[in-house]
Amino acid sequence: MADLRAAFLNVYSQLKSELLQDPSFEFTDDSRQWVDRMLEYNVPGGKLNRGLSVIDSYRLLKEGKELTQDEIFLASALGWCIEWLQAYFLVLDDIMDNSHTRRGQPCWFRVPKVGLIAVNDGVLLRNHIGRILKNHFRGKPYYVDLLDLFNEVEFQTASGQMIDLITTLEGEKDLSKYSLSKHRRIVQYKTAYYSFYLPVACALVLAGENLDNHTDVKNILVDMGIYFPVQDDYLDCFGNPETIGKIGTDIEDFKCSWLVVKALEICNEDQKKVLYENYGKPDHANVAKVKALYNELNLKGVFEEYESTSYKKLVTSIDAHPSKAVQAVLKSFLAKIYKRQK
Repeated sequence: MADLRAAFLNVYSQLKSELLQDPSFEFTDDSRQWVDRMLEYNVPGGKLNRGLSVIDSYRLLKEGKELTQDEIFLASALGWCIEWLQAYFLVLDDIMDNSHTRRGQPCWFRVPKVGLIAVNDGVLLRNHIGRILKNHFRGKPYYVDLLDLFNEVEFQTASGQMIDLITTLEGEKDLSKYSLSKHRRIVQYKTAYYSFYLPVACALVLAGENLDNHTDVKNILVDMGIYFPVQDDYLDCFGNPETIGKIGTDIEDFKCSWLVVKALEICNEDQKKVLYENYGKPDHANVAKVKALYNELNLKGVFEEYESTSYKKLVTSIDAHPSKAVQAVLKSFLAKIYKRQK
């Protein structure tokens, strides 16, 4: 795995260097340095799970056959396209949320002299994906399929972000807007498609598969991609801050969290009143009252039951898939997230 990560990072260096020499634009020293610094700050700094998953998945689809250098390079390039997409979303997301830190450092727009230039940097990051695909896949029979795939997933993610933003409009804090179906739609579109479906879809296309024949795979991955943010919501409240690396603020931030929609579903009128009066308030006393109510409603137990049911359903769906190689891909994704602590 360490070798794979090192090889993956080498491909990043090559892709970056190609982008900084792109013949369609006459770079000055200043503009080249700006893009170089912007990429270094925003693209390779995360866990790289999505990008590495493309290589993992492709390897499993090839059922143990030794991958050629070319195959490793192409799978890595597609993995980096997903990491570029993620960087583009996060740079703009942080501006919209007025966030302060990301991955342990100030958000890009908070860096001195960057400010709202970060908006254009987000646009550039998005455009780099098309440049990478053109440079390395234009001659492939599946080139158009890759373009369609990235365009569709970007559209779904941006639409999910829109539902999230208009649901939590400042000054319109209204818990009655929150429901399990609303929560599901937000996480399905905002997270599941690009984080879970896209890496496997890239591997399938690279392996010569037609995505229209794999709607069952998409459905399983989207279900996994819904279960994942529910875990995040649970860990935000009940996880150990030292393990998850941050102190949860979903209650203060009035987030449409799985915990609050589940609480609204099972609480009585008096308990609902406590939620309405305290959810989304920054004061520690308000947060403590919400957490006490969550404990009163045994949301830990409710989550554990949800986790167990989701897991069984996913395993049943995966086992029903006719291809052992595809099963292996799906099981490797599920193993990474089931009962995770961070």
